[in-house]
Amino acid sequence: MQELVQAYYGQELQGTADLKTSACCDADAVPAWLKPLLAKVHPEVSSRYYGCGLVCPPLLEGCRILDLGSGSGRDVYLLAQLVGASGEVVGVDMTPEQLAVARQYQAFHAEQFGTANVRFLEGTIECLEQLDLDPGSFDVIVSNCVLNLSTDKPAVLRGVQRLLKPGGEFYFSDVYADRRLPEAVRRHPVLYGECLGGALYWNDFLRLARAAGFADPRLVSDRPLAITEPALASLVGEARFFSATYRLFNIAALEDACEDHGQAVIYRGTIPEYPTLLPFDKHHSIEAGRVFPVCGNTYRMLLESRFAPHVEAIGSFDHHYGLFEGCGSSIPFDAANGSEATGGAPASCC
Repeated sequence: MQELVQAYYGQELQGTADLKTSACCDADAVPAWLKPLLAKVHPEVSSRYYGCGLVCPPLLEGCRILDLGSGSGRDVYLLAQLVGASGEVVGVDMTPEQLAVARQYQAFHAEQFGTANVRFLEGTIECLEQLDLDPGSFDVIVSNCVLNLSTDKPAVLRGVQRLLKPGGEFYFSDVYADRRLPEAVRRHPVLYGECLGGALYWNDFLRLARAAGFADPRLVSDRPLAITEPALASLVGEARFFSATYRLFNIAALEDACEDHGQAVIYRGTIPEYPTLLPFDKHHSIEAGRVFPVCGNTYRMLLESRFAPHVEAIGSFDHHYGLFEGCGSSIPFDAANGSEATGGAPASCC
């Protein structure tokens, strides 16, 4: 399957127009503050972009970032502008043709940005330990519609956890299914190349993430995917697919459920892109200046990460009041018609 992916992205696809489904395209509208940065990325780099989301969380200045499956480098060059001269972005990809495009424009982008703060490594994301990357050396790791293409997803998640600093996060977009897929779908070359055949059942992803040390995955955004080619649609049957962005924090003390300790936070409104409202995840939009009750996990995510200077903490872990109201275990993604998925809040999200 790795050879299939290399051939599909290195030889068969020559641009985004060659894609056969809506899986590999932006899940979110690009915010206005990012558009000038995207405009500085070379057109050839952007034309060979096959991501499914937007992997630019806030507060990246000075960060070391690793991009898994960086392809032609669009996200690397976008992130390079956000980390600035004091930061670094490393891209990892296994497709020589894609890496050749990314490296061809390194000098162009260094001149555009006024700093040379990116590098690209050839390798597989299942074997990150074989690359020149120090454990615990990255503030943020991103990937954009790549995990589904991996042939060993648990190894990828373990590698990510190993490379993140304490308090660091894995912020990534990917494709998920509402059920486990049959072998015929999982092995179909086009469906696999289009990021559908390798999509995880969403609940299996949560299990793998927790097994790798990420106790409380947080859903940031999602959208249903359409399979517009009739032959492919008939193959997948009633399975539904979603593009979703998650954030996973490397914080050892996180629990596997949202526990209530009577805590709250006050967002100071000091993140430039979010002066009045911090959209932390799908179920936490924190208004500036307002006392916002949170579970113990959210409290730690905010206070033990790069967000800490921007929030005021209220409370401690001295008391416990049971499960935080609103935790659930049904499918977290919005239904295809745009209404909320049935069954309540997502797993491990208050």
